[in-house]
Amino acid sequence: MRQRAHIAPALVLALSLLSGCKGCKDEGADSGALSPDGAAQTPRSGVKVPLPDGWSAQVAPDDSFQAGPPGRPVLRVDLRRGQGEQLPTVDALAERVREESKNFEVSLDQEESKDTYSLLRVTMAPKLADGGIGLQAPALFGARRVGNDLFLCATLPGASPEDVRLATEACREIEVQSSQSK
Repeated sequence: MRQRAHIAPALVLALSLLSGCKGCKDEGADSGALSPDGAAQTPRSGVKVPLPDGWSAQVAPDDSFQAGPPGRPVLRVDLRRGQGEQLPTVDALAERVREESKNFEVSLDQEESKDTYSLLRVTMAPKLADGGIGLQAPALFGARRVGNDLFLCATLPGASPEDVRLATEACREIEVQSSQSK
């Protein structure tokens, strides 16, 4: 049960990294409807997040897009309309993770960046009050620019290494469909 005690701090970390601008009203994905090809789409925005086989999507009460195996969301995506130019570099993303995770031991496992995305896979373990380190857990923090919009991705606590790998692929491939291809 020791791992459960550290789920809340990990979730707070993920949400703080995704928060971007403090006090802003976020515009999230509008719907978690699946297209015939199994990708989650948001009808009003035309956003397409390619999901692995067996994953489903939903819009959470806070308007974030969440996806994962049935009954277990592992990927959270937040949309920042008009903030595409604020795509962080992978170095800036890594620095933010370190700053926001003072209560965690963080090891950078993989950094990947291109003109349209920055992805950071890490292993995190909570620092315990007795000076020890808690259970390690993998995580993804990423950002993807599509047109003028910025999509912020993070895995949720409890994601397995395979979940993190699949979430990374989904974040990397987020796209906005033109009105002609809908």
